Amino acid sequence: MKERRKSERKSLVAYTQVFDLYAGDLLGYLGDLTVQGIMVISEKPMQKDIEITLAIELPELPNIKAHRMTLPARVAWCEQDISPEFYNVGFEFKEVKEEQQSMIEAIIQKYEFRRDVPPAYPIR
Repeated sequence: MKERRKSERKSLVAYTQVFDLYAGDLLGYLGDLTVQGIMVISEKPMQKDIEITLAIELPELPNIKAHRMTLPARVAWCEQDISPEFYNVGFEFKEVKEEQQSMIEAIIQKYEFRRDVPPAYPIR
C-alpha cells in the first residue's frame, strides 16, 4: 500500500478504548494516532469507506477534564494484524475541532511510545 500519510504515525502506550458512538459497540483499542486519523486494533474487520462517529475514551491528561472525545470518521483501510485474531483498522477523521486537536496532541505528547530513545540500562 502506498504511504499517503501527511504526518508521522505515533504508536501509543495507553490502554484506550474506542467505541462506535451511536451503536455503543466497542470497536477496539487505540493503536496509533495523528491529528488526521487513528488506527484501532479490533477483533472484527470493518468495510472500507464506512462512515462512523468514534467515541475515544481519553486517558488521564494534565489540564484536560474531558473523559471522552467524539469525532466523525471514515474507515480508510482494514487489514489483518500480525496476530491473525485481530485487525488493524485505519480511520480518517472527517472534522477535527481546535480543542480536539489540542487533546490529540496532548495524548501523543504524554503517551507516545518513543522508539528512538534507547533504555538506559546500567553497564555491567
